[in-house]
Amino acid sequence: MGRQVRRADPGSHGVSLMLGLRLAAREGPLRLLCLGAHSDDIEIGCGGTILHLIAQVPEIEIRWVVFTGNEQRAAEARASAADFMTGAARSEIVQHRFRDGYLPYEGAIVKDAVEALRCNYEPDLVLTHYLSDAHQDHRQIAELTYNTFRNHLILEYEIPKHDGDLGNPMVFVPLSEAEARRKTAALQRHFVSQHRRDWFSEETFLALMRLRGTFAPTPSGLAEGFYCRKAILD
Repeated sequence: MGRQVRRADPGSHGVSLMLGLRLAAREGPLRLLCLGAHSDDIEIGCGGTILHLIAQVPEIEIRWVVFTGNEQRAAEARASAADFMTGAARSEIVQHRFRDGYLPYEGAIVKDAVEALRCNYEPDLVLTHYLSDAHQDHRQIAELTYNTFRNHLILEYEIPKHDGDLGNPMVFVPLSEAEARRKTAALQRHFVSQHRRDWFSEETFLALMRLRGTFAPTPSGLAEGFYCRKAILD
């Protein structure tokens, strides 16, 4: 099922969400929460969708949260997040310093960090890791997302890697050629530390977007795919 977010009609307030049918316009800005275990996860999994939403919904507010990262990785994360969120009405970057690869073994304090996100921010949409991701850090953040945000619209993004854990997403966000190219170029520009990884390439990221674009035919043939466990149409 295709999913697009469009700006509201001139006479309405907020935004209208399209899930194959038009839902009632909502009041106020669209509040987006993006969660990533590592510094490049959000960009790889849903960077194009974020660019698309900012272009379509100028009143969007974004909180961008990264849970691990040494000094270099944290610096890359902050620069990349600021780049991807250019044009948002309001944005915030939260950078934690938990140990890469150890999130399940630091469960209590990581859970506290996720719970703290609810204190002064009530998101309309949460973008997080795929719940069946083979990477333990990714899976931990996905599980804690559902622990904390029980009555929210949550979309799980996917990340290509050696584990071979890609599935069959059922929600798609069509992307323009420009959005897809901007995403891949930004990943290469900001994450120099990852250039040594053979899968970290523009070709890999474009290939996945092209594959998802065949599942949800789009004018550009490009899309990002998501998993959705629960959606309430009101």
